Parts: sequence; C-alpha cells; structure tokens
Amino acid sequence: MYSNDHLKNKNKIIIIDFGSQVTKLIARRVRDLRVYCEIINLNELQKIENFKNIKGIILSGGPSTVTQKIYPKISKKIFEKNIPVLGICYGLQLIAKVFGGKIKKSQKKREFGEAILLEKSKSILLKNFFTNKKAKVWMSHQDAIYKIPKNFKNIASTDNSKYTAIQNKNKRIYGIQFHPEVTHTEKGFKIIKNFVSDICKIKKNWVIGIEKKRIIHDLKKKIKKDKVICALSGGVDSSVVALLVNKAIKKNLRCIMVDTGLLRKNEFKKSYNLFKYKYKLNIKLINSQTIFYKKLKNVTDPEKKRKIIGNLFIKIFENEAKKFKNVKYLAQGTLYPDIIESRSATGSNTSKIKSHHNVGGLPKKMKLKLIEPLNELFKDEVRILGKSLGLDNSILKKHPFPGPGLAIRIIGKITEKKIKILQNADDIFIDSLIKNKLYDKIWQAYAALLPVKTVGVMGDTRTFEYTCLLRAVTSEDGMTAAKYNFNNEFLSKVSNKIINGVSGINRVVYDITSKPPSTIELE
Repeated sequence: MYSNDHLKNKNKIIIIDFGSQVTKLIARRVRDLRVYCEIINLNELQKIENFKNIKGIILSGGPSTVTQKIYPKISKKIFEKNIPVLGICYGLQLIAKVFGGKIKKSQKKREFGEAILLEKSKSILLKNFFTNKKAKVWMSHQDAIYKIPKNFKNIASTDNSKYTAIQNKNKRIYGIQFHPEVTHTEKGFKIIKNFVSDICKIKKNWVIGIEKKRIIHDLKKKIKKDKVICALSGGVDSSVVALLVNKAIKKNLRCIMVDTGLLRKNEFKKSYNLFKYKYKLNIKLINSQTIFYKKLKNVTDPEKKRKIIGNLFIKIFENEAKKFKNVKYLAQGTLYPDIIESRSATGSNTSKIKSHHNVGGLPKKMKLKLIEPLNELFKDEVRILGKSLGLDNSILKKHPFPGPGLAIRIIGKITEKKIKILQNADDIFIDSLIKNKLYDKIWQAYAALLPVKTVGVMGDTRTFEYTCLLRAVTSEDGMTAAKYNFNNEFLSKVSNKIINGVSGINRVVYDITSKPPSTIELE
C-alpha cells in the first residue's frame, strides 16, 4: 500500500519472505483474522530497529536450500527477542539450521503435493487440526531434517519426513514442513489462527473497509495539486482505483477508456455509460482497435502480446497527458497477485511465472509516474473496498478480466475474425452462467479459442472449424484455484448453444485443470 506510517505503532505480525510463490497467502490468512501484517525481505529486516510492536514472526517457504554453502539466512538474534516464530517449509529448515539441527536432501522421496500428516505429540500450534491424529497437508520440498535441534520436540511426521513439525515450546519457536496457507491443506487456517491468536496473543485490529480513508489521505498527500490519468477498463480493480483517486483529487483526474477491440461483447459501451452518467467521472474515449490489431498481427508469443499491449497503452496515455496540462501520474489497478506472478529471480528468490499487463507490460522508460494504490491487496479485499465506495454490483461482482483482454484468450495469432468468434462464444457462456444463477458461485469463467481446427458435421456437411475451450474456477484469492463442477446437462446445453450460434466453432471442451499446476488464464 502507499505508506504504513499510520501503522508503525500498531501491533502486527511480520512475514519474512524467502521467495515462495504463496507467501502472500500467509498474509492473506493473517488478515482474515483481522490482524495487521507486513511482508518484508531480508534487507528490510536488517533495518528494523524497534521490535516492540512486532508480536509474531513468520518465516516463509522458498526455492533455496540450506544444504548449499550460500543460502538466505537470518541472525540467531531474531530468536532471542522473545517474539514467537513460525517457520514454514524453508522457514522450518532455516530454524533447524540456526539451532544446530541437520538437514539434507531427502533420501527416500521428495514430497510435492498431498501427504498425510501424523500427530506425534500435542501442541498448541496444531490444536484442532487433526482428525483421529491424521491430517491432509500440502507439501513442496526436497530437503528434510534428519537430526532435530537440541531442546526441540517432534510434534508431527509423514511417512517420508520424520520431523515434519517441530517446536521449542519454552522459546515459542515452531516449524512445519508443509504449507498451511494453501487451501490444499485441510484446516490449514487453524494453524495460522493458533499461531496468531493463541501463541502471539495479538489483538484484532485490521479492517479493510477502514483502509479507504487511509488510501484517500495518502493519495492527497502524494499527488497534491498534480494531475492524474487513470487507465479505466471497467473491471473491478481499475474501477475502484478511479473512484479512490476521484475522491482524493476530483477534477484533477481524467479517466481514459481505450477501446482496444479486445474486451467482451458490448462491455465497453456499458462501462462507459455507467462511469460517465452515474459516477460523473471525467472520461475520454479513445478508439484504438485498428492500431492494436495491426501491432498484434502475426504475434503468437503471449509475452510479446503483453509487451505490445502494455507499450501501446502507455503511448496512448502519454499522448493524452500532453493534452491535459501538468499530468504527472498514471493510476493503475495493479493487485498483489499480479506482482507476485511477475517477479523475476533478480532481487528476489521468487520464480517468474509470467508478466502481467499492469506490471510486466510497461516500458522501462516512462514519463508518467505510476500510482498503484491496490498493489498490496487481494481481489476479495478490493471488492470490500469497492463496496464501501458505492461501486455498482454489475462491476463489483464481475469476474477478473486480464489487462490484455481476449488477446491472451486467443491462443496463437490474433485476427479480427477470431475476436468476433470468441466474443460471441464467451457471451453465450457468461449469459448462461447468469441465467442459471451460477455466475456468483464462480471466481472466474471465460471462453478461449484454441489454435486447433477439427473436423465436424453440421447438416450432413463437413466442417473444419475452431475449438472453443471453456474454463470456470473457484478460488478465494486467485493464487490457487480448482475447476467448477458443472453438471453434464449444463455443459451440454452451453456447448450446443455455442456450436449452433457461433459460426467458426464446431467443438467445445471444458478445462478441468487446477492452479497449480496450471494458471487460471491460458497465456
């Protein structure tokens, strides 16, 4: 978020990030308990002078290994501050290493995915976690402790890892090899709750709705009398940003809606009318379909698509800034999941998954300075914020939509004809979800066009047309996701509607892959 000055003297949990892809989920779980937390790196840890308001420390997982000569580490002094510590995965191995335990590459079998955890000893950390002394957990590691540190006790094991959970009750130091923050670990939230509430004994003081006043205050302080242009797409994120900035600086905000030709069917017009007439925002429409189609012609690589779209957006905004005097900032609806998936190994131990339009698609040299007031929030937190701002339900409950739009839902080359085909198929799918009262039960749903033509038969005539892929997932935060279980009748009806109603498609498939291993979007 913008600044945490108002929270410097507030009790909190700090999470030391060692590069796990799901570190932010730990913060998310802590916030669900209405407890404030911050994610920091090792450089930021070294700069902390006063630990008075830090009531708990969580060490995240990560791709590093303590079995190498060089690995990310923390000083033993951190454990001498009488602050409870919980190590997760790499965090557990780091605790064991610091206190003289022995770690090596797992000799039996590396553990990735589901495992059965067995209770070995009672612990406040694992209270109400087991059922008949067993629990399903999600593992992701290749190292294992083979000698427990002195004064530590083993509290849980798996078949392949004897010391899966350990504790030093007197020092309030705990370590677990599995990930309680992901939904794959059944009742994993109870472990986070036990640590935060029962071990750290921190008061509940974090309410996302209250953040509205703080963010608006910070925007006023940062922007002052300068002017801002906002990339307004009509999605939840950019809409919330536009309303926040508008409340902060009023007439000094100009919203730009760029018609790339890559949005859903009729969505651009609906969004424009809502913001222009209901919220009275200062909006300018720019029709740029032709240039976007031209630049994307024959481009198949998804990263190139994102870069092209990102660069075009910025050029358009910078040109508009020249017409709007004293524009200094570009406001964007970037969320934390966008950032974490766009991180590279440079300066972080996190592996890069893909660049996002709001992050990786921006040129290195940009005249406008970025304002991203939501870049520490998850989607559900943004929805709560949007509700407090009076955002219309038609947008507030809208499924996430990628910045590059349909460009990354058309696999391979993009043509205007393919876009029209996909818009019509997607419209049928989404409309069917709404009419069958399924839309609000799903985190994200969409249709995609695969670069595969197959033979079909329509009216005794041979066809050779595209394959349409449907995807619908359930999720809490977009970091992990599972397929939505439609009944066969619904899928059959949607398939028939698409094939009969959209010229260019003769086959429909449903994607059942979870995240991980896949991502929600195809590109």
